[in-house]
Amino acid sequence: MLPILNFKKLSFLVYGLGKSGVSIVKFFNKKKIKNYKVWDDKQKKLFKNKRAKNLKKTLNKVDYIILSPGISLIKKKNLVKFKKKIITDIDLFYLTNKNFKSIMITGTNGKSTTSKLISHLLKKNKFRVFLGGNIGTPILDLKLKKDSFVVIEASSFQLSHSKFIYPDYAVLLNITKDHLDWHGNMSNYMSSKFKVFKNQKNNQFAIVNYKLKKIFQNKNLAGRLITPKIDEYKNIKYKIKNHYLKLNVNDENMSFAYAFSQLLKISEKNFITAIETFVGLPHRHEIFLKKKNIIFINDSKATSFESTKFALSNSKNIYWILGGLPKKKDKILLHGIKKNIIKCYLIGKNTSFFQKEIKNKITFSIVNKLEKALIEIFKDIKILNTKNNIILLSPAAASFDQFKNFENRGNEFKKLSKYYARKII
Repeated sequence: MLPILNFKKLSFLVYGLGKSGVSIVKFFNKKKIKNYKVWDDKQKKLFKNKRAKNLKKTLNKVDYIILSPGISLIKKKNLVKFKKKIITDIDLFYLTNKNFKSIMITGTNGKSTTSKLISHLLKKNKFRVFLGGNIGTPILDLKLKKDSFVVIEASSFQLSHSKFIYPDYAVLLNITKDHLDWHGNMSNYMSSKFKVFKNQKNNQFAIVNYKLKKIFQNKNLAGRLITPKIDEYKNIKYKIKNHYLKLNVNDENMSFAYAFSQLLKISEKNFITAIETFVGLPHRHEIFLKKKNIIFINDSKATSFESTKFALSNSKNIYWILGGLPKKKDKILLHGIKKNIIKCYLIGKNTSFFQKEIKNKITFSIVNKLEKALIEIFKDIKILNTKNNIILLSPAAASFDQFKNFENRGNEFKKLSKYYARKII
């Protein structure tokens, strides 16, 4: 049984003033909740009148600490002993809202695409739907209406500290090695993902990748287990006229969307009609340019090799741009897909790591910069005289060594590609 909290009698510390932290402060002010303080290790002027004067005393004194999802207890060891107090903005959302149905989506890969897919599917079938969480709009910024569906993308960071979530439909797409520097180990990472099911009742649905079925069953969770099957989706895939969704890379995401549509009794016809108008998200296997015999794909969101593997598996004649800040314990495993790669171009400040991973496996050049990669690729295409080429940015690494974020990296790639395509081709 989840608690009923009297927020006006409780005290809070908002720790971290990024996008979600700011939304929490706005939420408190809107609800006239005054007994809270804020803290940010870097942002010292924001909400200055509410800044805690003594962090240590405040941490001990408050009832709850609402922690920014970017903050790891691995690095902030002073917070470990307050773990029981730590909650998230998603907890606040569930504790202060009623009369809605929620679909919470998590997984290592495909969260944003699947969240957008399901949101689009609901809208096209005349459901009142809101989309928020890790995908962009902080969950507390949503202006809900009665009897709405809320699609929530949840990261492992958010789930790790959440205590009061109870989604009507909890979706776990997949789990592969990622964010181990934040969680410490794979066991902690997996546990955070499974928290999406922890508070579910037996009239709520747990939609789980079939590869994780046994783990779910061994945890004795209450949610009604649904395991989407890709083959069931493939039975209707040929009927869908949407180039983006024809790619095999989207089959797993689509199988979950299809399984969800069946739970809501959306007809096959209405499912297909809705999905045919879906436009993929930027920076996720985004085909943004076709020029003569070259297709340009922006997959900047791929920040681990597991994400990149999808792109490498679904194309041939690839000129692959790789590099950035590698994830802890990540490995570049090219068995079975190296035949698809003509050459690799290493960018970023950690080329030595990637060189070690791909040496003696595929041909590569160290170019350091994105622009230099494109210039060399065009030269190589001319020299090698290859046909039906793919120029793919799928870095298998974070972007922060050279770019503000993965969006900035992807946009720069698109800008440079269009410039050199006009100039050279």
